[in-house]
Amino acid sequence: MKTRECQVLVVGGGTGGYPAAIRAGQLGLDVVLVEADRLGGTCLIRGCIPSKAVIHAATKFEEMGKHAESAELGISIPGAPTVEMKKLVAWKDGIVDKLSGGVKGLLKTAGAEVVEGWATFSDAKTCVVKNGKDEVQIKAEHVVLATGSTETELPFMKFDSKTVISSRDALKLDHVPEHLAVVGAGYIGLEMGIAFAKLGSKVTFVEALDRILPLYDKEMTRPIEMWLKKHGVDVHLGCKAKGLGTKDKEHVLKFEDASGKEQSVRADTVLVAVGRAPVTAGWGLENMGVDMGGRFVKIDDRCATSMRNVWAVGDLVGEPMLAHKASHQGEMVAEIIAGRKRRWDHLSVPAVCFTEPEIVGVGLTPDEAKAAGEDVIVGKFPFAASGRALAMEAGADGGFVRVAARASDHVVLGIHAVGAHVAELSGEFSLAVEMGARLEDVADTIHVHPTLTEAFGEAAMAALGHPIHIAAPKR
Repeated sequence: MKTRECQVLVVGGGTGGYPAAIRAGQLGLDVVLVEADRLGGTCLIRGCIPSKAVIHAATKFEEMGKHAESAELGISIPGAPTVEMKKLVAWKDGIVDKLSGGVKGLLKTAGAEVVEGWATFSDAKTCVVKNGKDEVQIKAEHVVLATGSTETELPFMKFDSKTVISSRDALKLDHVPEHLAVVGAGYIGLEMGIAFAKLGSKVTFVEALDRILPLYDKEMTRPIEMWLKKHGVDVHLGCKAKGLGTKDKEHVLKFEDASGKEQSVRADTVLVAVGRAPVTAGWGLENMGVDMGGRFVKIDDRCATSMRNVWAVGDLVGEPMLAHKASHQGEMVAEIIAGRKRRWDHLSVPAVCFTEPEIVGVGLTPDEAKAAGEDVIVGKFPFAASGRALAMEAGADGGFVRVAARASDHVVLGIHAVGAHVAELSGEFSLAVEMGARLEDVADTIHVHPTLTEAFGEAAMAALGHPIHIAAPKR
């Protein structure tokens, strides 16, 4: 068996692992990255990127349908549009292939060595990587664990890739299901369910909690609920899925409603989206001597585990399970290994849902800030008052930008928005919270007209009591 010794061993080539390896290589460290699948991980290969491609195509298809039905905006097309899922999936796969290949090139440029295969650890710093009949032993001074997460499967409704599917299966469907039932109304379920509703599926959500998107407050999710109702998407809240059955020779999803009564809904396909679980089994975690925090690897504010020089990043260490969090942690750990001083601050991590409309949040909601003992002031600006939003048919969906700040010094504690294309505002929101901006900093920043970013400045001015394009709030 060949043996390879290195300064840094990164396990996992996803959005936590490959940035760690690239940054380590840039800093002159001898780094090896081990990946058993394709470079890019869940986000690039079967999550963030391909799902956003499908969402984009679905939105385009829905918009074309409007032009066929009523010549919206004075634009008409002859006949209703059709969708060929095989071609849509092929287009999506082309994007994935390009980006995965790009990651490979970036790693090579940074001087990081990629070893293909499955790593199994015998102790905290030693693993054997198997790829077919080939084996290589790798010994490292530092180990960065970035094994990611996988879809959670219901024990009474196993994935079969055809009738009961995961989110990754949904991105490979060669047809649009006539009746799609989605178990779980979190961000993954809602994103995919809404996309298939746009493509023509009759979609039904079954959610065990009493609300959709529980990470956001009801004011934020109301515009999404409006869209679902307007488009005939049924949402059953407080209901527990019980399994598949048949009725009149058709597949049905059986569930128990809030009163305990059994119900069923027709479902040619059932998408199970009840969360994700860290990948902790099958690679020797039990031999590494690291402490666990529940089902996740426990880390400190440097992403260090309880074992010296063993680090962990991304979904493996817990919520929020977001690609940009993983990337930031991976880069940070590489710099710490190289001797720089860095700390992990989770408060400025933005969360985005590509629903209809989109929703984004960073920092504390007003209720969370009050629960933390803060006296807060809140400013809100509706996109119905934004010229740019109205000019792009985005002002009538109930969307807005909301800013919460500390009353005593006006430091921004949280920023949340819902509306068309608000995901593109998340960077500005995160920057404001990261830098400790005050309401005056935001209000005094010139926001280009006409853009959606003006709503952020106006929300800050509303919190200060002097917005320009809506009536001043009563104090």
